[in-house]
Order: sequence, then structure tokens, then C-alpha cells
Amino acid sequence: MDNVTKESLVADIIRLGYRRAAAEEIVDRVFTKIVEEVASGHKVRIAGFGVFEPKKRAPRTARNPRTNEPVPIPARVLPVFTPGKEFKNATGGNHGR
Repeated sequence: MDNVTKESLVADIIRLGYRRAAAEEIVDRVFTKIVEEVASGHKVRIAGFGVFEPKKRAPRTARNPRTNEPVPIPARVLPVFTPGKEFKNATGGNHGR
């Protein structure tokens, strides 16, 4: 499989015996809950998988490459995912830690 999509996740849940409508609702609710919590400033920790959390990025000044003029970039909050230990181990990304 090249990419995992929302539809492929729904299909996996259907194979467990759920109806399509229920499977779609399960996937939607999980994603919606993660987005709502991170948008509210909270961490979402899923044991064995990882942590979704908001990270504050400080304001900074960049430069327009054409004019070399300074361009102010405001502070913002970005969603960040940090994989858990099992996830890192499964992908070979732990390098013995």
C-alpha cells in the first residue's frame, strides 16, 4: 500500500465487523477529538503511538528574497507530533536509545 488514507482506515475497521457508517464515525471522531484538543492548547497522548501537542513559535523577521526587505512574521501555534518509543522502534528511528 502506497499511502494510508482515511478511506483505508475505514476499510480496516469495516473488516473488524463494523458497518461503514459506524466505521466512518469512529475515524472522524478520533481525528476531530485530536484536532479540538490540540487547538485548545492541550496535549493528546496515545500510549505506544505518540503525542500530538501545540508548540508556540516566536515572532521573527524574515527577508523578501527579491527586495531584501524585512518581513515580520507573527507568533503562531503549530501542531506537532512526537512519536512514542514503540513507534520509533518500529520504524528504526530510535538508534539504541
